[in-house]
Amino acid sequence: MKRTLLIALLVSAALAAALYVARVHILLHVTGWVSAIKHPVGSNREVPWQRGPDAPSRPPGARPPNIIVILFDDLGYNDVSTYGGGMPEVPTPNIDAVAAAGVRFRNGYAANAVCAPSRASLLTGRYHSRFGFEYTPTPGNMARVAPMLDTQRRRRLPTIVHPERAADIAGFDELGLPPAEITLAEMLKPAGYHNVHIGKWHLGGTDALRPLNQGFDESLYMENGLYLPVDHPEVVNSRQDFDPIDRFLWANMRYATSYNAGDWFEPRGYLTDYYTDEAIRVIEANRHRPFFLYLAHWAPHTPLQAAKADYDALAHIPDHRRRVYGAMLRAVDRSVGRVRAALQAQGLAEHTLLIVTSDNGAPNYLGLPDLNRPFRGWKLTLFEGGVRVPFVAQWPARIPAGIDFPHPVSSIDIVPTAVAAAGARLPEDRVIDGRDLLPYLRGEIEAPPHEALFWRDGSYQMVIARGWKLQVAKRPDKHWLFHLDVDPTEQHDLADRRPDKVAELRALLDAHNAQMAEPMWPSFVELPVLIDKTLAEPESPDDEYVYWQN
Repeated sequence: MKRTLLIALLVSAALAAALYVARVHILLHVTGWVSAIKHPVGSNREVPWQRGPDAPSRPPGARPPNIIVILFDDLGYNDVSTYGGGMPEVPTPNIDAVAAAGVRFRNGYAANAVCAPSRASLLTGRYHSRFGFEYTPTPGNMARVAPMLDTQRRRRLPTIVHPERAADIAGFDELGLPPAEITLAEMLKPAGYHNVHIGKWHLGGTDALRPLNQGFDESLYMENGLYLPVDHPEVVNSRQDFDPIDRFLWANMRYATSYNAGDWFEPRGYLTDYYTDEAIRVIEANRHRPFFLYLAHWAPHTPLQAAKADYDALAHIPDHRRRVYGAMLRAVDRSVGRVRAALQAQGLAEHTLLIVTSDNGAPNYLGLPDLNRPFRGWKLTLFEGGVRVPFVAQWPARIPAGIDFPHPVSSIDIVPTAVAAAGARLPEDRVIDGRDLLPYLRGEIEAPPHEALFWRDGSYQMVIARGWKLQVAKRPDKHWLFHLDVDPTEQHDLADRRPDKVAELRALLDAHNAQMAEPMWPSFVELPVLIDKTLAEPESPDDEYVYWQN
């Protein structure tokens, strides 16, 4: 009897321990954060892209230019060799070639330090806070999961949760870009453009919020986040055990896409290459009519998964994580090269405006310290590493080659630039914050495109004006002031020494905030981010940090 009782106690203890270890994973299922069985995933199928005319009604130079925006996810400033090459063993000759054929924006910025608000601005040409897209869409049930992150991280700075704010938040799919906003695709439609989206969206998942209701004629939609199945023979994985989010997502992500809001199915091959394959098919199908292609890659966002062929090509990199990431960069750069080659093959290269950029800087949760150098900060922060991104463009017929543009520009400038290139019209019933960059690139205007640029994530905000930069935060309660013209890497905080400049920039920020809308949904999680360390490094009492609000 005693032996049976002892066995039962040991089994119960083991089960309790297992449940404790898996508590976040289990809670994710309970709260609905993970949808393991809601969507069956079918086998790969050919995408029936709509075909344009079989013959041109006008030669490419006599019709509006094609427009391609290639947006990478979390691509760091230093990941691209024309900007410094933090991984000299993995050059990016194809992205570099875009800059050589057109323009490298030396001070190119993403509209936000995190993906969804940045994308909302990129597609509208407006500050996302102007229409209430203040925070990253997050399901309210995540408020029950977030406190457990600290028990796994064992970090000095806690995650702060406001569960009372999360109670009334709608489902994750319902948080997105309002249909009342006018996207670049909708602006180009009256000018005769065929509009295609491929890849990540992250601007709402209901039918009303998806690309087909936002001006796109076709959409190959990323439904989940694997580049290949975890056990696929042609994939090499890198798991970050120091990152609790990485740990529980690996078990729940899937390899799935959909076309025009249809059933989920498996892509074909490594995801970055698959999206590129399909982008080339879109170019071929639409070679005789003007088209807008929004190729929104998932790469090099986590999970870190490389194609085995790319991994094998980097045997000279000893660190496994760095090698997997480098292999992902090979696919990133290859995508740009293949798109350029397809344009050349179809006789469209001269008359296509091609823009390549990133939605924000690289994150600290990869544990790779060099991705945003020489800049401080990461994704989720408004230090330069979080918002300064690779930003290159070419349009051989209209943009001179080899421009190294020095003035600050932003992804909000993509919409007015593309609309001007197309001969289309911007909406007249709302403020468009971006600028048409074409006259600046052609030397017709010598002044900077912007007197000031603004960023906002709740109480964490930033303004750049006339070579100065001010960041303000409530957690910590602090101002940072940097003279970027002489201190571009933000080494010398001048806030205490130049209160006059703080007041001047704060007045600009206050005037800007007075024009912004109330957030469409609240923030309920505040996450600490160290400015100068990766998540793999231990914290110290003197570390600088800021709290990002979801």
